[in-house]
Amino acid sequence: MFAQEVYSRRRSTLLQKMREASQSGIILFIGNAEAPAQYKDNCYKWRQDSTWLYYFGLDAPLYAAILDIDTGEETIFADDVEIDDIIWMGPQPTIASLALKAGVKKTAPYGALDAAVTAAFKAGRDIHYLAPSRYYNTLKLMELMHRARIDKYVSKPLTEVVISQRLIKEAIEIEAIDAACDLGYEMHSVARDSIVPGIVEQEIVGKMEAVALAKGWGVSFPTILTQHGETLHNHLHDKIVEPGKLMVIDAGVEANSHYASDFTRTYPTAGKFTAKQREIYRIVYECNEHAFSLTKPGITYREVHLATARKMLEGLSALGIVKGDLDEMVAEGIAGLFQPHGLGHNMGLDVHDMEDLGENLVGYDPDQKRAKQLGLGSLRMARRLRPGHVITDEPGIYFIPALIEKFKKEGLGKDFVNYAKLEEYYDFGGIRLEDDVLVTENGARRLGHKRLPIAPDDVEAAMAK
Repeated sequence: MFAQEVYSRRRSTLLQKMREASQSGIILFIGNAEAPAQYKDNCYKWRQDSTWLYYFGLDAPLYAAILDIDTGEETIFADDVEIDDIIWMGPQPTIASLALKAGVKKTAPYGALDAAVTAAFKAGRDIHYLAPSRYYNTLKLMELMHRARIDKYVSKPLTEVVISQRLIKEAIEIEAIDAACDLGYEMHSVARDSIVPGIVEQEIVGKMEAVALAKGWGVSFPTILTQHGETLHNHLHDKIVEPGKLMVIDAGVEANSHYASDFTRTYPTAGKFTAKQREIYRIVYECNEHAFSLTKPGITYREVHLATARKMLEGLSALGIVKGDLDEMVAEGIAGLFQPHGLGHNMGLDVHDMEDLGENLVGYDPDQKRAKQLGLGSLRMARRLRPGHVITDEPGIYFIPALIEKFKKEGLGKDFVNYAKLEEYYDFGGIRLEDDVLVTENGARRLGHKRLPIAPDDVEAAMAK
């Protein structure tokens, strides 16, 4: 946990912003409960709700809270342990003492939550809550609100205020993300150094995730490690490493603070790129550098995405894979054939920060609309950049035979794409290169105190060691 004052200040700001938005009533927060994997006492790994962590920091199951917008009163609902719990868990701090660590003075049993919400209902008060992402939280809200559906009554004002607070990272959060990135650097270095022909991919995953478990909470999302990078989210790790392939490793660490890192690197499995691999790799590398150079306050990340798409098409044009006017190709969405995902996403307490609250609400300004175009339509962060935004910069080029054949069959891009040339790349795979970036007052900086080798020569030199 951070200092008590951090959580008190965050909640005070939340209440003030809700009042400024002409809102009244109560705000209801439901923390996560444990989720059984097979039976009640064998649960999935515990993870608290991120918004709860942001405002309260208490990392244990079955907590809830009510903030009164009108009076400012704050109440945490949770139960002290009983003797049966002590037998299995040992003595535990009281809920009152834990609540004080979050700056909350009033507590009540978890079971009292129902009566408190019912009283608000009877008084005709507004009850504000966020969209739940867990089944328990959904069912609990349905029970408390006496409604078969609760999605229609999610508080938009509360959602917008929470997003506005969490989007701009405080100095202590940036320190936590830097630390998570340092662990991510270590984890990725272990992975890179473990790539040798003949080893099974799963062995590499085991070595790298050992770092995340030994020094942090664990991985921030299921590790992607594959010699079939053309499958963007390939979680299979059953292949034997073959020389001459490209290994895409997209992985992050969730630190004990619960802040995340998310890096991607692509390595030649034999230690050196072939001439063909190096050509494509250099394009992606230059796109990564170009996106970073454009990242600064005032520009939208949509503009950065489109400029990076143009840079990519420029490189592919030099290789004869595409042809024609670059701006026309960007407008036609030709880049989506090679990069069907967006340039990046928000990052913080979640690796895709706050997307449980609504991807468009988090990633798009009110005056922006999500495109339908392949690639651009998958852009998760399009907002006008402000100091304190933490985002990923992750361009990629993928040769996906099924997608190429679909484009060709439907006559898409026929004036721009050299489909005959593309057949030479059907067995190529894919390349993605990703850094985590903080928008600063005058530009941007990459997070973490070291940067993983990324220039082609530096990658080969690192692998040679």
